[in-house]
Amino acid sequence: MNSEGPSIAYLFTTFPKTTEMFLQREIEALKARGVRLRIYSMWGGGGAFRGIEVESFSKWRLLELFWLIPYETWRRPDIMRQLLHGLATRRAPSWINFWENMLGAGFACVYGRAFRRSPPDLVHAAWSGAPATAAWLLWRMNDHRFSAGAHAYDVFEHGGDWWLVDKLKWAVFVHTSTEIARAALVARGIDPAKVVCIRSGLDRLPALKPLRASRVPLHVVSVARLVEKKGLDRQLRVYAALGAAGVGFHARIVGDGPLRPRLEKLAGHLGLADRVTFVGEVSPHEVWEHLEWADVFLHTGVVAPSGDQDGLPNAIGEAMAAGVPVVTSPTAGTTEAVSDGVTGIVLPVDRPEEWVGVLRRISSDDDHCEAVRRAARAWVEANFDVRANTGRLLELLRAAATP
Repeated sequence: MNSEGPSIAYLFTTFPKTTEMFLQREIEALKARGVRLRIYSMWGGGGAFRGIEVESFSKWRLLELFWLIPYETWRRPDIMRQLLHGLATRRAPSWINFWENMLGAGFACVYGRAFRRSPPDLVHAAWSGAPATAAWLLWRMNDHRFSAGAHAYDVFEHGGDWWLVDKLKWAVFVHTSTEIARAALVARGIDPAKVVCIRSGLDRLPALKPLRASRVPLHVVSVARLVEKKGLDRQLRVYAALGAAGVGFHARIVGDGPLRPRLEKLAGHLGLADRVTFVGEVSPHEVWEHLEWADVFLHTGVVAPSGDQDGLPNAIGEAMAAGVPVVTSPTAGTTEAVSDGVTGIVLPVDRPEEWVGVLRRISSDDDHCEAVRRAARAWVEANFDVRANTGRLLELLRAAATP
């Protein structure tokens, strides 16, 4: 390694991606600390990011597999035997996960020669799906040391990635952003000494906004992808209960996703069309504008039928930083930041009447709101600074990049 810092090949499924701002902040912070980054995006993405070229994997290059597979099989027959045995003896948890792993395997095969000609100090997979499959196979093929990130989707969706343990047990380290994900990996048999929880975070902390003098009608905001694990059908029933209890409010649901038509139909059925606005996907700076408008932030996360669940959504950290009290369900990693009655309020998602009582109090109790807001901001300052957290990650990357 030279004085400029380690050379790290960072593998992403898609980069940059607007719904994964935490990864963009991570890359910016590493670049600012002098890390030499080679960024690869396996599915779409590409272009340039903050002056760094992002190499997009052309799917046409998969045609090269017709001659690369026989060549790599000749080079390392043991790898092909292991892959064929795995394909024959285990089922993928879903077709999507199957093709994600095949994409990672194809990437490794196509880029294997280029990585041998110009080896990085370390290969880091941002996710434990396709990127980790590629990093693991590059290690098997070329002896490149590798590390990996493991996030909620990798660990929980359909019981976890198809080859999760096979890949991660050989990583130099595994980086999670929540303790719940770390505990799940350890329970699956990954060496606890290898699995490190380093939270994501914010690249800047906004000024703590003043508490709105009159919070009637109450301004409610939610920032979420419109997918099963966000529990937005339950959130709409909370809004219906608010209206039935005579609490004045306006709500904004910021984000988009496949459930939008169904949720808009449910909102109409519940008589909420004039009180709940589906904003759609917005740019990152517009999220802050919606938080500036809000009196309270709602998160109604659940465990989806597929097993998928949230870790600690970055939107919760953003709301806490801005001074917007958070009311959340206890699902997944949210309670690692939101301590009930201290840094926010935690409620069962299927008891809308309890949410009504809490939201009514937020609309009228200034002392309660101020205490929660300031405790939440203190938690963010101590735990959710991307520069400090990326400093810890960089220490791991530097150590992993050293033979």
